[in-house]
Amino acid sequence: MSLSLVQSRALLGLDAAAVTVEVHLANGLPSFTLVGLADVEVKEARERVRSAIQNSGLEFPNNKRITVNLAPADLPKDSGRFDLPIALGILAASGQIDASRLAGHEFAGELSLSGELRPVRGALAMALALHASNVVTRLVLPVGSADEAALVPDAHVYRARHLLDVVRQFLPPGVETIVGASGDDPAQTGDGWARVSTAPKATMAHYADLSDVKGQTGAKRALEIAAAGGHSVLMVGPPGSGKSMLAQRFAGLLPPMSTDEALQSAAIASLGGRFLLARWAQRPTCNPHHTASAVALVGGGSPPRPGEISLAHHGVLFLDEILEFPRAALEALREPLETGLITISRAARRSEFPARFQLIGAMNPCPCGYLGSSQKACRCTPDQVSRYQGKLSGPLMDRIDLHIEVPALPAADLMQSPPGESTHSIQTRCADARQRAVARQGKANHALQGQEIDTHLLLDDAAAKFLNVAAARLGWSARSTHRALKVARTIADLAGATTTQVAHVAEAMQYRRAVRNNP
Repeated sequence: MSLSLVQSRALLGLDAAAVTVEVHLANGLPSFTLVGLADVEVKEARERVRSAIQNSGLEFPNNKRITVNLAPADLPKDSGRFDLPIALGILAASGQIDASRLAGHEFAGELSLSGELRPVRGALAMALALHASNVVTRLVLPVGSADEAALVPDAHVYRARHLLDVVRQFLPPGVETIVGASGDDPAQTGDGWARVSTAPKATMAHYADLSDVKGQTGAKRALEIAAAGGHSVLMVGPPGSGKSMLAQRFAGLLPPMSTDEALQSAAIASLGGRFLLARWAQRPTCNPHHTASAVALVGGGSPPRPGEISLAHHGVLFLDEILEFPRAALEALREPLETGLITISRAARRSEFPARFQLIGAMNPCPCGYLGSSQKACRCTPDQVSRYQGKLSGPLMDRIDLHIEVPALPAADLMQSPPGESTHSIQTRCADARQRAVARQGKANHALQGQEIDTHLLLDDAAAKFLNVAAARLGWSARSTHRALKVARTIADLAGATTTQVAHVAEAMQYRRAVRNNP
């Protein structure tokens, strides 16, 4: 048969759309044509496939007119993931493998010139797409990529090391060996083809311990509240006060990841080429440099790839020296902080990426960094301080729940301070408080919206009166007031209280006064 069909997947955001690789062999002038909105690296597959087939001892139809169509034609295709399905399609169309046996399988993999299979990014996203659509099929992937995809429950994943490993599984009836394959080929003797177990390895998440940070009791308390309720944090303090140390240890305070959260986080990391099995079920901490652009944070490209805010999904986005980031990059955080979703719209394509992250920002109080410090005098004028702090817009400040001061410790206090409380003990309290919130309302406190706030806050009369008077005096917006109420609810959950009381509201209000020009 001169026509064959092989199934594969293309990546579009976190979705993996089905792609049919159609290969047709016809008489005529020898040629190799590839169509179907293929990117440059996909078009280069012609040379990789030709060399891989020949160097594997198989026959390449040099005397035929080869046409490869990647359907649907209007779906962009990128990367070298289509090398393997194209090679199998050519072999099936030329009769070297049984085309009918390819049904029920999907293939992805990049070929080297020798026929070895190389990993591709987004393998986990492919397996998740199959799982979400309830498609029962066998997914054939290279080593490494198959290990990623096998993390999806009930996935049927097979790994292969070499093109010949795959070819041997689909030989025509009555053919037991591959004609032309050399006997000393490493693919002949190795266990190249195997089913990969779907059970993820149980790993203990390892994070830096918060006990390394001496002092800073107030900042640690604020981070505990943030971890329990899923709130964002802005830390303000002079250089060397410990802001970065606190932020780098924050991920360890978050509750353990569920299987769904781990899969989503790993799938996005796989799209960005950052997934490591050793980091399975560990909350990511993304720390982009302050020169990062808005596109680097949000994502983009053709086809779009996830940015730092999506790579931090179910984890932490730490922006050190947040005021040094471009204004456009900071303002791009507004919508994802509210919705937990980022939509990248371009003229020809629209992609969505999840972005449910916790923002941890760190900044100096003034250009010189020593405003309010007892260690060193500030040399900035009030106008300089106002312009510096004004780089954070009011709408963005409203969306950050906790604004805390991180003062510098005197050297004597720093050396004599005993180790602080461990990350494990604080995480236990945070997990218990998060569980109370989920049992009551089905979500963390930071995700409460509209009527849910009134329903689940359980604010007593004295606390309500106190909040109304304080919010009016401070000139808070409705968003600022709601943010403070959510924080108060988290403080109540940490205390094991059923209702939100005056003490909880008062503490929550103290966490919005670190930046001096903020109302």
